[in-house]
Amino acid sequence: MTGLNNKIHQALQQIHAEQALKDKTKAALKQKIQQYEKQKYKTEKRRLVAILACLCLLLIGGAGWFYFTPATTISIDINPSLEVGVNFFDRVVSVESYNDDGQELAASLDIRFMTYAQAIQEILETENITDLLSADEILTISVIGSDEQRCRRILSDIESYTAGQKNIYCYSAASDEVATAHEIGLSYGKYRAFLELQSLDPDITPEELQHMTMREIRDLIDSLSGNKQNENASDTHQGAGNGHGQNSGGGNRRQGR
Repeated sequence: MTGLNNKIHQALQQIHAEQALKDKTKAALKQKIQQYEKQKYKTEKRRLVAILACLCLLLIGGAGWFYFTPATTISIDINPSLEVGVNFFDRVVSVESYNDDGQELAASLDIRFMTYAQAIQEILETENITDLLSADEILTISVIGSDEQRCRRILSDIESYTAGQKNIYCYSAASDEVATAHEIGLSYGKYRAFLELQSLDPDITPEELQHMTMREIRDLIDSLSGNKQNENASDTHQGAGNGHGQNSGGGNRRQGR
């Protein structure tokens, strides 16, 4: 009987040992699974954080590019010559000079991130510009851009700001010619005057205009236009005289005298 009891006791012990081993194995497996899931969560979390960071950088970079990209250019010419770049939010994001006087004026200004209205007012109120306007100089303000409606709105605002001020002329233009103006070293306002002047004097060069005031350019245009009209009138008179002479001979005598 004792031997049988021993065998039963041994069998029970073996069962308990196997159960303990199973429980231990199960606990070990559970711990491993938890560690794996925890590590997987950390990995996924790091990956998600990295993705979100990249998205934020892209969004910030895109917004930055959008903010600092000029949508409209305002060319201000009197000598100095400046071009002010205005973004989609009507803020000044760039100031470019196109001659020595323009560079000096640009260095004295702190207009970046102002609205274009504030910037124009700041420029017009500088001592240099007020002195030039008081000396009967001419100032032109050109609004250039591809969005015609936007250009009209900005031009209308500037015309309101400058209403009643003597010798200030405002106009808008398409952006197609701006690159050409910059290639030859002129602001758009002076480039427009250069084209008008070149039609009267093909030998005129952009370099000559860089250091001329808008008043000097306008006076030269008026002078050349007057000469051109006189030449045309003279040619017309001579043609009429020659025609009359062919009929009666009297015209030839007046021409000879």
